[in-house]
Amino acid sequence: MISQVVTELKDTLVATIKGADDVVTALRDAVKNQIVGTLKNVSEVGSTTLDSASDVVEAAMVSVQNTGVAVVSIAKVSVSSVVSGVSEVGGDVISAGAKAVSGAVKGASDLGEDAGVIAVSAIEGVVESLTGLGQDVSEGTKAAVVSAVQTADAIGSEVGGSVRKALMSAVSLPKDVVSSVLGKE
Repeated sequence: MISQVVTELKDTLVATIKGADDVVTALRDAVKNQIVGTLKNVSEVGSTTLDSASDVVEAAMVSVQNTGVAVVSIAKVSVSSVVSGVSEVGGDVISAGAKAVSGAVKGASDLGEDAGVIAVSAIEGVVESLTGLGQDVSEGTKAAVVSAVQTADAIGSEVGGSVRKALMSAVSLPKDVVSSVLGKE
């Protein structure tokens, strides 16, 4: 069930991308601006304030469902935009990536999409963003994998199994990192 906060964010994002020639770019900018705007006036960007990252990504995914843009692409772009926005305001990009991945998995569930495929795409967004920012990709990937699995498990055991299977078979993610996280369960 979509929360009231996500519904309000979705409405804002839909209004932003409506009529845009390039929906992906419009959404990328809108997600980043939403995160920067939310966190800019907070004196300390902590874990609680980063919870908004999950809501923003979930809203972004739900907002594009009727635009013809692949939800899997939106997951990656949204997560990457969140990490970039949090970096801009000096926040913890590793935690932001993990929270954003959680929002992507929730968004997949809201839309009836394959949460495993979406989780992989979202974590690819984390990896790309952290690489571009010169941050610790291994730690970021670990945090994102844990977040994806925990969120999927909270949705249901079938979703949790789907996410684990997709993560283990994803050639685009660092296999040793994924295995180290999932092997400890």
